[in-house]
Amino acid sequence: MNTDSPSCLVQKLSHYVALDEHSLDSISRLERDERDFSKNDEIYQGGDENTYLYVVKRGWLYSYADMKDGRRQITEIHHPGDIVGFPDIAFDQRTSVLRAAEDVRLCPFPKKDLDEVFSQAPQLAALLFALSVRNQVILTDFLRAVGRMSARERIAYLLLDLRSRLRIANKSMTTTFRLPLNQTEISDVLGLTNVYVSRSFAALEKDGMIRRSNGHVEILEEEKLAKICDFVDRHVGLDTSWFPPSNG
Repeated sequence: MNTDSPSCLVQKLSHYVALDEHSLDSISRLERDERDFSKNDEIYQGGDENTYLYVVKRGWLYSYADMKDGRRQITEIHHPGDIVGFPDIAFDQRTSVLRAAEDVRLCPFPKKDLDEVFSQAPQLAALLFALSVRNQVILTDFLRAVGRMSARERIAYLLLDLRSRLRIANKSMTTTFRLPLNQTEISDVLGLTNVYVSRSFAALEKDGMIRRSNGHVEILEEEKLAKICDFVDRHVGLDTSWFPPSNG
């Protein structure tokens, strides 16, 4: 692990539990190697051999699936502190494409290294399992938003969800966060056209709920924004009562 800067993964996971020595040692091994990728690089393709997972150290990425007619659906957005690849663990081939939304730094580690996590760091294994299961509930919430909400409500939901996720690994974050996704990428997340995305952002700004400036979004009326899209923050809390005892 690069000791010159704090680990985003440690910062994120420490929000939920006080990590024990075995967990910290395991994270250090997972973050041992670093690789840089440029904006729009595709780290892997659907169908590639599935042998590595990645800790995100810097920058944003997203996973997506292509459709036969050329359209795509962005299925997940990845931030610093995330581990990319958990949904594919049960498969020997990749099920989606991973692309860098901007210049990124990743720490690749072999999938087989998870055996050491489960055998030597049970606290960390339980936490990663819990977060993976929780993400299924978050995905259900997102499907409800995309399937049943208006364009304006979907944008509101996405902004609140992104800000909530980012705050877990960045305690100093206020009501403003950086949004490096372009309009087309946001469209592919929410299943909207570029026109609807543009109009919805403009409507939320006109209503005084958000402000955009130089690639940043400021949430001005969080309660009102949450009310219009029925947002429930699933990121902030986690039941750890069933976790194994810390190993010091």
